[in-house]
Amino acid sequence: MVREERAALESGPVRYLESGAGWPVILLHAFPLSAEMWRPQLERVPEGWRFIAPDLRGFGPEARGGAESMDEMATGVLDLLDALQIDRAALGGLSMGGYVAFAMLRREPERFHAVILADTRATADTAPGRAARKEMLATLRAKGVGAVADAMLPKLLGETTRRDAPEIEQQVRQMLQACPVDGVAGGIQSMMDRPDSTALLDSICVPTLIIVGEEDVLTPPADSDAMAERLSRSRVVKLLRAGHLSNLEAPREFSVALADFLASPL
Repeated sequence: MVREERAALESGPVRYLESGAGWPVILLHAFPLSAEMWRPQLERVPEGWRFIAPDLRGFGPEARGGAESMDEMATGVLDLLDALQIDRAALGGLSMGGYVAFAMLRREPERFHAVILADTRATADTAPGRAARKEMLATLRAKGVGAVADAMLPKLLGETTRRDAPEIEQQVRQMLQACPVDGVAGGIQSMMDRPDSTALLDSICVPTLIIVGEEDVLTPPADSDAMAERLSRSRVVKLLRAGHLSNLEAPREFSVALADFLASPL
């Protein structure tokens, strides 16, 4: 059973979803969604594990305001771990969640015994990428969150999903439109300003699972392969017929890959 919880933290209140019991796994969501995107995995937690998925700062149905940086989002998650008295955990993030995971690993690497990086990249934005984010900010301020959803959905979801599973597109749209404008703006600015984490990969010595959708056009499989080359203990799983939101587009395959990794890390 998926449980919806809340914690009052020094850095601000946070809503989170959790399921299972045992060793904790922290799951950080993509932009511009919320913890709700992890429900397929929360509904099939392997025995002996506890999955925890927080709403990152500025996102989710109860968000107020927006984060100013990836470090601010990371602070909120680390504060939640302190409040839950979690000293060691596996840490996973998809897309923007991966960027927040990198920020957490820079600050407290000893706290995490395994890492999951899904549909994300270690490099900072390129000049064209920054220009695209500035354009998205302008669209958000001029036309609202709905216009951002219209622009992003064709890139967030793979071609197969958009053709064969329109219900997933509707689910993603609903999550996106539940986020406040300030939260979405903060997420865009935080991603645009994030540091390059390529060198950080060399220092990650714990087992690392990399998952990517074969149809991901935002962080394509080549980005995952590039990360794996820098990591000393990694495996790459590529999911067929899935795009950028691979955990929603191929939920069973994603959950199986995650469970196999947790049961037998490198």
